[in-house]
Amino acid sequence: MSDKQSRKTFRTRMEEMIRTLREQIMAGHYAVGEYLPSELDLSRKFQLSNNSVRKGLDTLVEEGLVEKIPRVGNRIKAPSSEDQIVIRLGYYPIIDSQGELPYLLNEFQKRHPHIRVEPIQISDARGYVRDLLTHDMIDMAMMNTYLYQDLLEEQAVELLEPQEPFEEMYPFLKKAFQYKDELYAQPFIFSPVILCYNREHFASLQLPEPDSSWTWDDLIANASKLAIHNERFGFYYHLLSPNRWIVFLLQSGEVFRRDEDGRYRVHETRLLDGIEKVRDILYQPGVYPLLLSASSGEAERLFKEQQVSIIMTTYFSINNLKEADFEFDVAPLPHLNSFNTLNLTIGLAIHKRSKVKSAAKQLVDFLVSDEAQRVIRKETFSIPAHKQAAQWTGQTVYPTRYQMYKEIIPSFSTFTDTGLTLKQLEDMLSECKLYWSGLRTKERLAAGIEAILNQDGTGRYS
Repeated sequence: MSDKQSRKTFRTRMEEMIRTLREQIMAGHYAVGEYLPSELDLSRKFQLSNNSVRKGLDTLVEEGLVEKIPRVGNRIKAPSSEDQIVIRLGYYPIIDSQGELPYLLNEFQKRHPHIRVEPIQISDARGYVRDLLTHDMIDMAMMNTYLYQDLLEEQAVELLEPQEPFEEMYPFLKKAFQYKDELYAQPFIFSPVILCYNREHFASLQLPEPDSSWTWDDLIANASKLAIHNERFGFYYHLLSPNRWIVFLLQSGEVFRRDEDGRYRVHETRLLDGIEKVRDILYQPGVYPLLLSASSGEAERLFKEQQVSIIMTTYFSINNLKEADFEFDVAPLPHLNSFNTLNLTIGLAIHKRSKVKSAAKQLVDFLVSDEAQRVIRKETFSIPAHKQAAQWTGQTVYPTRYQMYKEIIPSFSTFTDTGLTLKQLEDMLSECKLYWSGLRTKERLAAGIEAILNQDGTGRYS
């Protein structure tokens, strides 16, 4: 081997040692104050002379990652702000309370002092996260199934780095973030859409509490009894939330699909049974407060103030009820033609073009670890994706029927189970609102929906 080739091989091995140690330090494999392996051990591992190892370590000293302690070794140094890797994490502010995010990020920082997480608030609006990823403005995103579906339908899912599912997760959660056998977001927490009810209201009227046998007619009948004029309503949910009204589509028992002529047909099917049931709920005297459907948070506020007895909600949202001064519990949704409910999953996605993917992967691994997921289970009502953590029962559980979600897993569905795209669902909602307002008959509703779904993609009707 020539001297030139030998020098090149030596330089490659030294660069490999520097790069490997740098990545290990940045990823937290060594804690601050811990010592690197001895120069002799590094010399053997990377096939370098002691002098070459010292030169490589000098580079890490110059970078502020280690400090030399005479006659002792090379110690990991507490990083300055300039030395830290920064992960820009897009997140929903509600995860602060629904997932103990500030506490978990603080714990991650302690274990990985060379990595700093910069939380950036994101919106649920379609296209918002897609734009942030497209313009490389975030390295990671906490992503719900709605935003993931938006990426998928806009052929932008390749902006995300495929991940290996962690072994301890509930297997059914993968469905929400899979495409062509690849997982594009690691499930973090989840919740089905459920009922939450005031046990004291039921007890005071000696009414049986909701159970899995309830139909929507049962709910309407009991909500009518629970309602008190000028004091409280029987039932409430945010009418226009896609995480609520789509449940009624799913419970029709049928899927929107094209017939042999390539057209959607709604007339003389059960597809609108759920939409019709919504109207039954809205116009039942004293049951539902028509003018208050402003946001999902409104439901929990009214419930906490005991101005409504039953709400359609999620395990995520009942975190807002921790300070309630009355006893409440959860139950499965009533059923119509099927028992389906939406399961909402929040996942952890990594930007494929991020320059700090290794550090982002470290954060994902920590957030789905048994340690982090048990914190979520103990401190919140959100359901961890980690199966064993979710089923932890180390203390008195409240609500008492918290573990009810395990019994209704077969009913869990997603937006895609309707057979429609997000754009089709949004357009369909416009027609449904006219029907619920009393401006459409059911026949005109069916015709309007068929017209929307049978557009040829250019805005023209086929």
